[in-house]
Amino acid sequence: MAKAKTKAIPKAAAKKAASKKAPAKAKKAPTTAKKAPVKKKPAAKTQAKASTKSKTRARPKAIDTGRNALLAGLGVYGKAYDQLLEQFSSLQEQVDDAQSRLTERRKQAEDLYKSLVKRGTTVEKDALKALADLELDSLADRSKLEAQMKKAKSRFEKLRTKFGKAA
Repeated sequence: MAKAKTKAIPKAAAKKAASKKAPAKAKKAPTTAKKAPVKKKPAAKTQAKASTKSKTRARPKAIDTGRNALLAGLGVYGKAYDQLLEQFSSLQEQVDDAQSRLTERRKQAEDLYKSLVKRGTTVEKDALKALADLELDSLADRSKLEAQMKKAKSRFEKLRTKFGKAA
């Protein structure tokens, strides 16, 4: 787009310059005494032409520079957007991993809880049997308790004599 304008502008400038030269030549012929000032005017015109040419050349450069600045800004936005998408996908993967680990741990905890409940029922049954074997009613009666103590002491004495002779 900028190249098309640069080609069109010099052609237009050349047409303007050609149209300006024709009246300048017409002025030169009738006045021969004013040759020196007439020479100065074409010099001024060439300077004006040079400045218009530099202006026409600077305009496409300015347009390109502005367009490049805009494109650079868009590039920054695009790069930031890509990085954001990468970070989002990374975070999503981390969340998915954490959820799968949490699900696995919950299943393990549930299995452990069930096994503990099963073990607790077994211990309860064993404790109830042991409690039934204790004969709590007999422990409340002092005479029965003393009889059981004498029986335990006699067993202890038998074991002591047995091991005392062996040593």
